[in-house]
Amino acid sequence: MRRAATAVAGFLKEMRAYARPGMTTLELNLFARKCFKWGGARSASILTYGFPGWPCISVNKEIAHRVRSDKRALQIDDLVNIDLSAELDGYWADKGGSFVLGKRENVKVAERKRSVKTSRRIQRQAISRIRGGLRIAELGRLIECEAWKSGYRVIRNRAGNGVGRSLHEEPNDVDNFYDRYNTERFKKHAVVAVEPFIATRSTLACTLDDGRTLVGNRGGLVAQHKHTIVVTDQEPIILAAGNRI
Repeated sequence: MRRAATAVAGFLKEMRAYARPGMTTLELNLFARKCFKWGGARSASILTYGFPGWPCISVNKEIAHRVRSDKRALQIDDLVNIDLSAELDGYWADKGGSFVLGKRENVKVAERKRSVKTSRRIQRQAISRIRGGLRIAELGRLIECEAWKSGYRVIRNRAGNGVGRSLHEEPNDVDNFYDRYNTERFKKHAVVAVEPFIATRSTLACTLDDGRTLVGNRGGLVAQHKHTIVVTDQEPIILAAGNRI
């Protein structure tokens, strides 16, 4: 699991460094394919869903699952999210992160960078709280409350989940909001992908006519960060080498 998680973390780092204005999402996808090949891993999104892309690359108002395109060029100041999942030697890991493309500084960029920073901060706070026995609903309460305190909302129908020998295992939903009917608790030694979706306006993800791409029900931007962790009785283990809470 650590090898698989470290691989996808490395792929994400390489893709962020490679992305540049004017590059199409297809070009970035082809670079991701090279990363997977170099790392000896397979794309979990292709294996599990037959998704037409090695990672999922979403831009600005898109939340997830946008199909790569040779006509879609990245622009400076774009809010880009890369969501990667991989299988390596029978084990699966999940990783993702949002970032703003380019190095310009203006009001729009500042707002987007703030959403990225907030998403990362809330993810770190959430992970630091996870222990065996904690109600999953209480983690959702923390994520939602921290988002509201920072002036954001959460996407309520996107959630983290268990991962390990397949891309989706128990717990099936690690929600980003408080669901009083969810009495499930984190189990010690469970492997979980935690991924808060922090939104400027929307609370739900809606599918476009292409049947894949998700956007917010009220527009606006969404930032997301994701780690694969092991639940313990103390601080969780982030499986990707070099990653900290």
